[in-house]
Amino acid sequence: MEKINQYIAGVVGIYLFVVIFLYSLAGKRRNKEPSAKNRDDKTMKRSVNGGECQSEKTGDTDFIIVGAGVAGAALAHTLAKDGRRVHVIERDLSEPDRIVGELLQPGGYLKLIELGLEDCVNEIDAEKVFGYALFKDGKKTTVAYPLEDFHADVAGRGFHNGRFVQRLRQKAASHPNVRLEQGTVTSLVEENGIVKGVQYKTKSGEELTAYAPLTIVCDGCSSNLRRSLCSSQVEVPSCFVGLVLNCQLPYPNHGHVIVADPSPILFYPISSTEVRCLVDVPGTKVPSIANGEMAHYLKSVVAPQIPPELYDVFIAGVDKGNIRVMQNRIMPAAPQPTPGALLIGDAFNMRHPLTGGGMTVALSDIVVLRDLLRPLGDLNDASELCKYLESFYTLRKPLASTINTLALTLYKVFCASPDEARKEMRQACFDYLSLGGICSTGPVALLSGLNPRPLSLVCHFFGVAVYGVGRLVLPYPSPYRVWIGVRVISVASGILFPIIKAEGVRQMFFPVTVPAYYRAPPVAY
Repeated sequence: MEKINQYIAGVVGIYLFVVIFLYSLAGKRRNKEPSAKNRDDKTMKRSVNGGECQSEKTGDTDFIIVGAGVAGAALAHTLAKDGRRVHVIERDLSEPDRIVGELLQPGGYLKLIELGLEDCVNEIDAEKVFGYALFKDGKKTTVAYPLEDFHADVAGRGFHNGRFVQRLRQKAASHPNVRLEQGTVTSLVEENGIVKGVQYKTKSGEELTAYAPLTIVCDGCSSNLRRSLCSSQVEVPSCFVGLVLNCQLPYPNHGHVIVADPSPILFYPISSTEVRCLVDVPGTKVPSIANGEMAHYLKSVVAPQIPPELYDVFIAGVDKGNIRVMQNRIMPAAPQPTPGALLIGDAFNMRHPLTGGGMTVALSDIVVLRDLLRPLGDLNDASELCKYLESFYTLRKPLASTINTLALTLYKVFCASPDEARKEMRQACFDYLSLGGICSTGPVALLSGLNPRPLSLVCHFFGVAVYGVGRLVLPYPSPYRVWIGVRVISVASGILFPIIKAEGVRQMFFPVTVPAYYRAPPVAY
């Protein structure tokens, strides 16, 4: 009987949602054009060693790429394959050691295939991931990626981030058109508002200046160059506390999400024998690792909410003591088009890492940028090139905004709250995914990057909200439950619409109305 009531609630909820959504959509079609931001021209940077930096010959390089992480290394190989001469400058070429960037969604793997880089997940002991297991208050359910229409090799991949990055770097460096160098970029070299290249210090401490028609900055979440290329502010809603556990998960080849208090806990495989555990801790202040506060927090607050199958190995992981902490950063894409330079990757746009969408967005951006650059022969007219590449910011929006919005909305919904309406929204989300069919494959297709349609995201998100209303008012409504139902819709709107506004309603839902969408290569090329 309970299952029948759930399905009735779902049908009623979807019907109400369609009415509510169409009504709300009609009132939100007006959009403001982003105001232009003025930039002060910066003088060319000079070293203190004799007043001038040593410089490379101009014309030897088509692109300078700052950073050789996932985005930088993949982009270097992609551009080099198209016959471009690429100079990559990376601060540290040793293997990175990070606790995120370890889960590549199926949509990201498809982009790897499109870029010819799919072999970079081989020989690193990567594990295939086929979906998620969700746990809440002793209940559990599984949701699978909708992979029926794809080749058998298409799936998510869990791996050590450093191993994957090193494979990408090796692939890029093996191409004769790529020069991969270790060095620290200290500043952009600008002249009359046009970026001409970069100033950097080599591993030996020598100061050099490199020049190229286009400098692409992808130096990660802690970029020191983004200020002059975008206007976004970085928000830090929480921190991830990371552990590596030597175990097998209850559901092999699945990510595990525990809807816990105060916020979610993640488990997913990163090798054939290791599992990454990430505990989300809201806020920027976390218990100290050095004095044992973190271990006590993990054992007393987190461990009781861990599934019994993982409890002992979690405690053993805490006792082992290799606990890592990393801030989770959010930064909407807010480009400030600059002649001679472009910003991509985490330096440009970040979302909460709960859904593991960062690499998918970065690889998708590389595909878009590659396709835009292919028709260009001469890159030396910086102003015309900048105007043409404004289309990049619109063409990337559907997929990037879908993943960004879903990541932040899911995080907000899954975080615990004393508010009764938010509690109902949280429970409705878990129950909605548990229904199976389109109610599970739809959201997972969005999360995995297989369905880059923002409108589908809005429909499913409000489908969850209205399903929650159906649960409240059926079969016996009361004034209080109806009131909570109304507040559920209000809470859902309060979560979703500000995120969509930050992403840009027009570019996200109506990109064909943006003039840059149709921008063609300059005729001079």
